[in-house]
Formats: sequence, C-alpha cells, structure tokens
Amino acid sequence: MNQPSDKHGSPPNFWRSRYAIGLVVIGGVAIYFLLTEHLAHVVGALPYLLLLACPLMHVFMHRGHGGHHHPGQNNSGPSGKTDARKPGDPS
Repeated sequence: MNQPSDKHGSPPNFWRSRYAIGLVVIGGVAIYFLLTEHLAHVVGALPYLLLLACPLMHVFMHRGHGGHHHPGQNNSGPSGKTDARKPGDPS
C-alpha cells in the first residue's frame, strides 16, 4: 500500500520502455538498409562533408575559449571582469 516517495509523481523513463526499444530496433534496420542501398551516394559526399566540417568546427569550437581577441581590445566578459590571459595562452 505504501508507495516510495521518489517514484511517486515522476514520469516513467521513455528509454527504458518497450516502445523505445522498438524505436531503436526499427531505426537501426532503417539505417542499415539506407547505407547498404545508398552507399555510393554517401561515399561520394564524403569529400564535401569533410570540407564542410572545417568551417563548422571553427564556428562552434571557438565559442569555448572566448573567440579571437586582438591586442588592445577590451576583453571584459559578461561579469565585467577583465581577462588576465594574454593572447596565445592556453585556456
């Protein structure tokens, strides 16, 4: 009769349900057939995907270390503190 309080009111985990397992299996089968039937198209697009990866990595990876700062530029962040690092220092 007494239910544990940690499970009461919390929604069930979708990824542990049988619907999620079926979704993963169907998705795996679909990916398998897409790759086996269209492998020539995927291999033909690989050089273009590699060239596209370079600018995308540049845009998304420079967000992590503050971007490009030039000497004499005000490096104050959102908190108003100045950045004590010099250009070229590792983050």
